[in-house]
Amino acid sequence: MFRLSQYMHELEHPTPVGPRRDLPGPVVIWNLIRRCNLTCKHCYSISADTNFPGELDTQDVFSVMDNLKAYRVPVLILSGGEPLLRPDIFEISRRSKAMGFYTALSSNGTLITDENIDQIAEIDYDYVGVSLDGIRDTHDEFRRMKGAFEASLAGIRLCRDRGLKVGVRFTMTQDNAADLPALLQLVADEGIDRFYFSHLNYAGRGNKNRKDDAQHQLTRWAMDLLFETCLDDVKTGRVREFTTGNNDADGVYFYQWVARRFPDKAEHIRAKLVQWGGNASGVNVANIDNLGNVHPDTMWWHHTIGNVRKRPFSEIWSDTSDPLMAGLKARPRQVKGRCGACAHFDICGGNTRVRAQQTSGDPWEEDPACYLDDAEIGLSPDDAVRPRLTVTPFERRRA
Repeated sequence: MFRLSQYMHELEHPTPVGPRRDLPGPVVIWNLIRRCNLTCKHCYSISADTNFPGELDTQDVFSVMDNLKAYRVPVLILSGGEPLLRPDIFEISRRSKAMGFYTALSSNGTLITDENIDQIAEIDYDYVGVSLDGIRDTHDEFRRMKGAFEASLAGIRLCRDRGLKVGVRFTMTQDNAADLPALLQLVADEGIDRFYFSHLNYAGRGNKNRKDDAQHQLTRWAMDLLFETCLDDVKTGRVREFTTGNNDADGVYFYQWVARRFPDKAEHIRAKLVQWGGNASGVNVANIDNLGNVHPDTMWWHHTIGNVRKRPFSEIWSDTSDPLMAGLKARPRQVKGRCGACAHFDICGGNTRVRAQQTSGDPWEEDPACYLDDAEIGLSPDDAVRPRLTVTPFERRRA
């Protein structure tokens, strides 16, 4: 995740640059249930409105939570499917808060209603994230349910009015990019705390729809709009968070934007971005699915590194016998193509490995969604891009 607001504030209030520090344990995104009342076009878990057998029960979840706490996991993001369809979601949430986890609810918002908002407010989630794919008709088309937009917006308002920190998530494709300005205006008008911009990742239903991924120039337009919107917030003292995800080239693009707009601040920003280090899959972010399978992040559901019913999460996450996990945890990661030769590799860390794997079969190939041109990453047209490794899918060996 690229915390845009954090780096934008560095322009006005620079802080000392320090070494890169990993979290004590990874942020865990936990798909507690696969069932969902919607069938969204870009769903990575390919959920549906049906029960899926074999899901972890309440006691299973509690046992895993004990191990996560002992392993110093700081954050639990309770997701789905739609987590509010799980009968014990509030019991799990209360325990998570009582154990001291930063506890977030990731919902589509349609099931946040007058009937359950008291329970949601009582939990006092640290954050509630709701996905919107555009304004009204666009959102309803993506969510494949008439009235989904109004229901989700009503849920957002209920959370906001109860004093909960609430945010909007937006995954951009060519089909909904035109709604981005209006969606940003909606976030401003509604007093919403956070806006999370997600690039389309090639996983689950998103993988099947990757032909709709926004072209690179459209991505640059969207990022410029986010930068200017965030900058305006900083200048006017408005307290809002802007973050992006699933494309760590955003950090490099931001550095180059700063170099054009605020050249005297550029090297400080670059140093702070290097301190961040880019993609954290398999290191600072983890995923547990509804069956207890552990993945390097939510977009790697097709690659399982263990199951919490058979081994504690702490053992699974620490084990680098899996070649993919060994490669993700390597410093620096050994990647190929443009990513391996990029002059700003130290900022983005090679970007999103799942897109490389989905398009080439090789997780260490270049990320096809990097929207920076050769000159911007320090390559001349005549440069021969030499791989750092010779790799076959999920196997690493020295060239």
